[in-house]
Amino acid sequence: MVLLVTVLAVVLTSIRAEVIPPADFNVQGMAGKWYLIGFATNGQWFVQHRASMKMGTAMLNPTADGDLDISYASLKPDGTCWRMNNLAKKTDMPGKFTYTSWGNENDMRVVDIKYDQYALTQTVKAAGDHPTVVNKLYGRGVNLSQDLQDRFRQFSLESGILAENIAILPQNGECTAA
Repeated sequence: MVLLVTVLAVVLTSIRAEVIPPADFNVQGMAGKWYLIGFATNGQWFVQHRASMKMGTAMLNPTADGDLDISYASLKPDGTCWRMNNLAKKTDMPGKFTYTSWGNENDMRVVDIKYDQYALTQTVKAAGDHPTVVNKLYGRGVNLSQDLQDRFRQFSLESGILAENIAILPQNGECTAA
């Protein structure tokens, strides 16, 4: 009986809780400029890059089909810009999108949003037996309340991310339009 309880506990802790987007999600409300304020991941690469990561911007543009065109930009220390674009394809669940990046399939979900203030997303990258979880906290401005930052940290901890892999990114200059 003890073995059964132990096995069941291991299985239950390894299952990722299903993130359900807000019932009233509206992709048009996500349109516009967002600042990437918080970043958390269980990805090993983050350990080497965390110290150099700074706040960047994301331009989110809903398409006529309901997909979401995402353009990221972050100013690097040498004054150049790091840029990345993804087209997140809508799914049957409003607030859930899929896209391919760096050869990995990604499942992105809006966890919580107040369209004029903040958005919290979770992306799970399917790569082998150990999916990578990436949580992001966006703001319409560069400052978000301590309460929102704490909620982001708590959600990330509940997602299985170690405390040292949760970052509120330092402010940074912005890239010029491409």
